[in-house]
Amino acid sequence: MKGLTISQVARASKVNVETVKYYERRGLLAKPDRNESGYRMFPESAVDDVIFIKKAQSIGFTLNEIRHLLALFNQQDYYPSKEMYTFATAKVNEIEERIAQLESFKSLLEQVTLMPVQSLPLPKQECPVLTKIKEMR
Repeated sequence: MKGLTISQVARASKVNVETVKYYERRGLLAKPDRNESGYRMFPESAVDDVIFIKKAQSIGFTLNEIRHLLALFNQQDYYPSKEMYTFATAKVNEIEERIAQLESFKSLLEQVTLMPVQSLPLPKQECPVLTKIKEMR
């Protein structure tokens, strides 16, 4: 039986064996065949898949989004450009929302760091960070 063991896939894609197992459990990697000894034998393409997953994660895609992208990546003759446009538009909106949240959080932290040191420590009920978190819905 040809193929790569889980440790070979992990080593070639520079991840931990547990990462490969996790991706398999999450359905990002197809369940591999097993050899007579019971070892998983992944196709060589699993290395490319793991590398793709890690790169997609590093730029902010969720594993559910990556599952969809990976299916497109692995299809040779089908590319749903309209679907990808809709997906990209939604992701841009999500990123813009997240940037606004982070800017708001940064502003709050800057307010705290600009407080005169002599006014610190504040009582817990006056802490702007704790107050903001408590007010969030």
